[in-house]
Formats: sequence, structure tokens, C-alpha cells
Amino acid sequence: MNNIVAIVGRPNVGKSTLFNRLIQRREAIVDSVSGVTRDRNYGKSEWNGKEFSVIDTGGYVRGSDDIFEGEIRKQVELAIDEADVIIFVVDVEEGITPMDDAVAKLLRKVTKPVLLAVNKVDNAMREKDAIEFYNLGLGDYYTFASISGSGTGDLLDALIDAFPIKPEPTGEEVVLPRFAVVGRPNAGKSSFINALIGQDRYIVTDIAGTTRDAIDTKFDRFGFEFNLVDTAGIRRKAKVKEDLEFYSVMRSVRAIEHADVCILIIDATRGFEGQDQSIFWLAEKNRKGVVILVNKWDLVEKDTMSTRDYEEKIRKELMPFTDVPILFVSALTKQRLLKALEATVQVYENRQQRIPTSKFNEFMLKVVEAYPPPATKGKYVKIKYCMQLPTQTPQFVFFANLPQYVKEPYKRYLENKIREKWDFSGVPIDIYIREK
Repeated sequence: MNNIVAIVGRPNVGKSTLFNRLIQRREAIVDSVSGVTRDRNYGKSEWNGKEFSVIDTGGYVRGSDDIFEGEIRKQVELAIDEADVIIFVVDVEEGITPMDDAVAKLLRKVTKPVLLAVNKVDNAMREKDAIEFYNLGLGDYYTFASISGSGTGDLLDALIDAFPIKPEPTGEEVVLPRFAVVGRPNAGKSSFINALIGQDRYIVTDIAGTTRDAIDTKFDRFGFEFNLVDTAGIRRKAKVKEDLEFYSVMRSVRAIEHADVCILIIDATRGFEGQDQSIFWLAEKNRKGVVILVNKWDLVEKDTMSTRDYEEKIRKELMPFTDVPILFVSALTKQRLLKALEATVQVYENRQQRIPTSKFNEFMLKVVEAYPPPATKGKYVKIKYCMQLPTQTPQFVFFANLPQYVKEPYKRYLENKIREKWDFSGVPIDIYIREK
């Protein structure tokens, strides 16, 4: 198990900048609006050959009326439970504020090591100003500037020394399949993940766009093991007014790129809208497996035909890539959630499968013989050999004497025949025609 470090402190002292510096990626959204980090954000970091995980907590705010702030306080308390070492970040420009006192009071009760880190110290004058932080009663402090990175080295050295000694792990870390949960804002992605892992990892409110960043959760229940990535809802570009939303959309795009299978959650009460389609095509363009879950199915007026009609409507929108599992679920009542997981794992396996070349030729050459490519300008196209390429996603190549004459419709015919024979449900297939 990795050591876990939690970065806490009141809003806008530079926790996310420090977090991004530690994991060397722009994961947490950084903005000068206070209170931007709404959810705990996880990342991995390494110093002097020691690997550890970092949690960036939402800014810690007491007694204010913002819905999020009460939740953020819970998040900090949760982070204190989960972490091995806590870095408490304060801001030298503003000195000790009543809020810092409140956090320090919480942290003084903690038995775990707490490192007091004074941010924005980038010159000698400010080194002197930092002395007042002894008043917090947390012992020695470390000065640093998270934007330029000066002083972070000493902080990290102290951090590594503070880790409890754990037995060395043996064996390689198994690469788990990554499933990204994507969809438009407020379709119920976070509720879906919370329902699966059985704990409130995510802030869930009725306000669309609560989840601002993509967050990884390891899932190991019911005999399944994989990583779940929840993404911020993808908003239409025109609606991205706040900078924050912009990052979130970018983040979802990134989450889709990093995932193996995308679980697209759509809101049953709103139908399969243009935006859901563009997310679907984004996943398809990246050649990811796709499972569509129609959430909030318990809120829809139903009759005997409703699921079938609804499914047909969605499939019509998805043409020509219609071979996608569509399930009707409810994250609130936990209806069919396990079925959804089974479907997702199945799609992952479909994406990994390899067809032996001999079997593939045996079947596909008969198919080609039964219905050869149409002749063009009196020339006949002959396909004599085909195989699956050794790529991450299913790709097939057919060798022909005149590849330029094989058009899209015929490629689609080949794809349909492959899908009829082998289960590639939910997985985009590429077909190439090459000269032999």
C-alpha cells in the first residue's frame, strides 16, 4: 500500500498548486476564485525513490452558507481519517486567520504527523513574516512557494521522513482496467459511483456541475476489480462560462482518453440529447469501449413498450455504430447496477479479445466469396487474405489486389459480419484494406 498524504487548509492558500507540483500534472483546477477544489482529488507522486499518493482536499470553510462548504468540511475530516501524513498549508501574505485557527484546532487532536507548510514565501522578508505561524501550536513550519517550487524539496524530505514504516510490497502492481463514467452534468454520475462503492466519495447536490475534476476510485467488490474515473459533466462549449467548467470539460476528454471503457450515463427524463451524442462520438473516436446507462429510470412514466421504444430511439441516433449495450438503471434505488457492471466488464473483455488468423480467414474468406466487393470500371477486386492486427483496439486488415476500389459500404458489410460471428458489442472496430 502506498503512503497517503492529505493537503488541507482554508480555501485559496495554494493547496492545488502544491498538489499539481507534487504529481507533475494539472489535475486539480487552479483558479484565483476561492473554493474552487470541491472534491478530494487523488494523485501519485514520488520523491527520493519513494512513491506516495496525494489527496488535495477542497478548501476548508467554517460556518458559511455555501452548500459546498459544509460538505468540504466533511471532506477534510475524511482526508484526516484516510491519510498517513497531513500537510497543512497556510498563506504568509494573509498571516493567521480565524479559519486557520479552526483548522489547527482540528489538527492538534490528530495523532498522525502534521507538517505546517507556509506558502508564498519567495523572499527573505517573507521568511521573517512566517515566524508568526509558531502561534498555531503545530511546532516547526516549512516555507515554500508552490508556484515557483522553491522550498518544496525540504518539505518533501520532511514528508518522506514522517511516513510510518511499512513492510515492502512484493510483486508487480497489476494494471487494472479503467472505466470512465462520463455524461452531461447532473445525469447522476457521482450517485452511480457512490451507489457502487457504498460510500459518499462524491459531493452530490441538485446543482448541476458539482463534480469539477476527474477522480479515480479503486473498485473491488462482487468479484470485479477495476478503477472507476468520475468525470465532471461535459457541458456544451457555449455554456462554459466559468473558467472552471472549461477545465472540467478538458478533464473529461482526458479521462475518456485514459480509460478502457466509457460508461455513458444519460438522464432518462431528458432523453438522448445532442450533447450525449457528442460524448458518445468522442469515446468512439478515441476507440474506447462504450456502455450506455439510462439513469433515473424510476422517474419515467412507463408502459409495456417504453424500454424497447426508448432503446430504438437511441440506436437510431447512434447509426452506424449500433452494437452497444444499453441498460436502464437507477443509481438512487440501485436498480440493475450489477448488470451494468457485468456489461462493462464484458465490453472490456470484448475489446481485449484476439481472433486466431486461421479461424478468421476461414470464416471471412467465405463471407467475401459469397458477396465479393462490387466491380469498378470492369475490374474485379479479389481479397485473398485477412488478419487481426496486434493493436490495443480491434483492427482488421484485408489484403486485396485493388484496395482503392473497396468503398465504405463494403467495409461496413465486413464489420457487420465480424460482429455477427464474434462478440464485439460496445467496441469500435477498424477495417483496413491494403494492397497485397
